[in-house]
Amino acid sequence: MRRQREKVVPKAKGVVLEIGIGTGLNLPHYRADQVISLTGLDPAIQMHPKALKRLGQTGLKLTLLPVGAEGIPLPDHSVDTIVMTYTLCTIPDPLRALIEMRRVLKPDGRLLFTEHARAPDADVRRWQDRLQPVWGRLAGGCHLGRDIRGLLENAGFGFTQIETRYLPGPRPLTFNVWGEAYRERAD
Repeated sequence: MRRQREKVVPKAKGVVLEIGIGTGLNLPHYRADQVISLTGLDPAIQMHPKALKRLGQTGLKLTLLPVGAEGIPLPDHSVDTIVMTYTLCTIPDPLRALIEMRRVLKPDGRLLFTEHARAPDADVRRWQDRLQPVWGRLAGGCHLGRDIRGLLENAGFGFTQIETRYLPGPRPLTFNVWGEAYRERAD
């Protein structure tokens, strides 16, 4: 997962919004010379102190917002880059959250993402479905088998780049999708 973060996060530029900043695992991967400001959104305020500690020597300025992604308290078209890593799986209403992300993203902005997703192989999907009731309770509400690409498309995003593959580990837990999305439709 660290390698996936390394592929995505350094591409962030300008006014950046990170969805689900958690304990700040992405912070070391940002390039301070490319980021004007960074806002981290996460309703789990108990994680914010760890994120601030990780901020340390990064050279970044961080504002933390203790809210969920379904109601982002930022103006329309105010963000250059949105970063979302291993977050969409836990958001209660992922489509509503993506529509909010699209709302705050500038017309020429981009959404950088890496997420685990619904596997393409039927046998792996069956295991994802079997594991989900237990996995969701153990992993903070994580949904292993969300159709990330479909959710992004339904929210009005297109793709500059999208890649998929199984990462090392148990296949039901490791199918990943990552890339760069843009606002496909005008408002």
